[in-house]
Amino acid sequence: MVTGIIILLSALVLPNYRTGESQLALQRSANKLAQDIRRAQEMAMSAKEFEGVVPPGGYGINFQTNLTSYILFADLNNNKVFDSGEAIETLSLERGVKISNLSPASPLTISFTPPDPTVNINPSNSLAIITLSNNGQTKIIKVNKAGLIYVE
Repeated sequence: MVTGIIILLSALVLPNYRTGESQLALQRSANKLAQDIRRAQEMAMSAKEFEGVVPPGGYGINFQTNLTSYILFADLNNNKVFDSGEAIETLSLERGVKISNLSPASPLTISFTPPDPTVNINPSNSLAIITLSNNGQTKIIKVNKAGLIYVE
């Protein structure tokens, strides 16, 4: 009798535990991504040096759909997009979380040009939307031209 109750409770609790675990991984990844965008913004505002120079195009983040990582970069040639040789760090999402959609398009680059910093969304648009997914659940991160970054 007691063994049956333990088995029944285990059968009910374990599937819900996994669902909760994937929801938390998704939430943590969304918050970290928003924090990394703010980090690029702060690096541009503080005129942080990269390889001995302040990048004329500032700093940014490059995203592509169906990947589990994104790139923090220094815009050395001021073209508002990520080019090879500009990567500072490749940042990974938590296991199981991926970039499932980008608006206005993929690849998507959000960069911040000093000193203000001016927000650049490439391809040109007034709002960048990054959708993360994990096991059918989604989180949306939005960045507008004013530099407001928020997680939904």
